[in-house]
Amino acid sequence: MTDLEFSPPKYAQIVNAIQRRIGDGTYPPGSLLPSETQLVREFAVSRPTVVRALEVLRSQGWIDREHGRGSYVRNRAVLADRTRPGKLIIDEAGSAGQGTILDVGRAAAPSAVALLLRTPPDTPALLRRQLIERDGEPSELVSSWFPLDVAEGTDLAKAEPIPGGVHAHLHAVKRVRFDHVAERIRARLATAEESRLLNMAKRGAVLNLLLAVYDADDRPLEVVDAVLPGDVHELEDLYPFSS
Repeated sequence: MTDLEFSPPKYAQIVNAIQRRIGDGTYPPGSLLPSETQLVREFAVSRPTVVRALEVLRSQGWIDREHGRGSYVRNRAVLADRTRPGKLIIDEAGSAGQGTILDVGRAAAPSAVALLLRTPPDTPALLRRQLIERDGEPSELVSSWFPLDVAEGTDLAKAEPIPGGVHAHLHAVKRVRFDHVAERIRARLATAEESRLLNMAKRGAVLNLLLAVYDADDRPLEVVDAVLPGDVHELEDLYPFSS
């Protein structure tokens, strides 16, 4: 799959919508979700797409499925929030004083970023790029892209840390609320510039995380493009096992 072809698939949109409804109490613990037929109609998708979304929710511990009865929301205790690697990177990139700021200003968004921002390729966006270090060594190269209308009237264009962090600042100034994230992870070879900044062997392997952050209305607010040296990072998750 090329960058141009990447966008959140339909089943993932259904997963995000149902997760939000469980989180806000629309579907409380123990409640029966709408039937597959109802979800097909609501989201205007095929039944296999709905089934895939429900299977993802089941595998992640959000729901239980009973043949002939439907899908039920699991007890809220099972849904304890888990810190995901992508969320940690978003939080670090948005925090004041985290890492060294390399670039701040308007730039043409790369095709993969523009696609997630839902703008034509090379459309200008506000870029904040920083190098995060751990134990004195380069650890992550993080580029945060913001639509110009989101950044307008804020301090995001200043080449300095923002007191309280980027996300708190956006909420205070623009009343922006970050709601959900679509995440893609791939392995690739580092570019020459990435190798230099991350102090890597030339053309070494990296993990590339592309994270799109949305508000509750599914409007893109930020895209984070993070590059992590493959020899010093591993991604780990913990989730319920259900049959």
